[in-house]
Amino acid sequence: MKLKLKRPLAFFDLETTGTNIGADRIVEISVIKLYPDGTDEVKTWRVHPGIPIPLESSLVHGIYDEHIQNEPQFKELGQSIADFIGESDLAGYNSNKFDIPMLMEEFLRAGVEFNLDARHFVDVQNIFHQMEQRTLKAAYQFYCNKVIENAHSAEADTRATMEVLLAQIERYENVEWEDKKGNKLVPVVGDVEALHLFTNLSKPVDFAGRMVYNEQGEELINFGKHKGKRVEDVFTVEPSYYSWMMQGDFPLYTKRKLEEIYNRWNAKRVAERQANRAAQPKPAEQQQPAASKPEYQKKEFIKPDHTRNNNYQQNKPFKKKEEPAKPVDDDMLQQLALKFKKG
Repeated sequence: MKLKLKRPLAFFDLETTGTNIGADRIVEISVIKLYPDGTDEVKTWRVHPGIPIPLESSLVHGIYDEHIQNEPQFKELGQSIADFIGESDLAGYNSNKFDIPMLMEEFLRAGVEFNLDARHFVDVQNIFHQMEQRTLKAAYQFYCNKVIENAHSAEADTRATMEVLLAQIERYENVEWEDKKGNKLVPVVGDVEALHLFTNLSKPVDFAGRMVYNEQGEELINFGKHKGKRVEDVFTVEPSYYSWMMQGDFPLYTKRKLEEIYNRWNAKRVAERQANRAAQPKPAEQQQPAASKPEYQKKEFIKPDHTRNNNYQQNKPFKKKEEPAKPVDDDMLQQLALKFKKG
């Protein structure tokens, strides 16, 4: 096998109720885990989506409401799926635009932790479209000279995708490719990191493509009136745009990445405000040197001794000093008798 793996590569495919990443649900997922020694392990789950499957979707993948009525919902299966994928890199057909964001939406909705930051993503469709411009059925016929049996079942499509990638590596060995800037390189090699770079040329921030990275690694809005503008610049000129997106019908993973950018932008804004406050001159009275302050400001006011330690006496009324009482004698008794003698 010419595909050299440093860790497992998990090929996966989803069958869903529709193509709206934010509103639709998974009804079947199949994962083929390809190990560095060339062996593989496959697991497939049927999932009750919690909503009716539209007829037009059932006609494509052949899964109807009665087929999944007794199946568990994703919140019951999510942890098992995450554990099986483990630390694998991810590969699929149109997986960067649909399968990965749809899977992340289900993980986030179910509260299952699944980190994408350290992984590589190989989108087999991107290799195919950039080299040959065909569909999966045509790709399987073109690269493998086979016809997909039981097409649009998750496992059949997943296995076809894996076989197409292995055939692509064989076919494009040493084949030169020219990018839009005229640079020539050999992109399709048996190295997952190189395939990751080649199949992620648009550099999406959120897989759904609502935001993309520019050449400087800055996040840009990739839709609507602000398309092509730095996300942080949009927050600066229109702060309500963040709330509009967070409350809008956008995928949860798009909102998570948007929140990360907003928190980073807001932290920088707070730091700038604090720096500006620190740089502003202090009021004149705070800058006045101590020597120039009025004398009364420098000296402590000291109360006189007779009041400093006897404050409790300050508000008492003045009293005349009383003399000691005289002893009662005969003259005093006579005066009292005359005073109270009846007339």
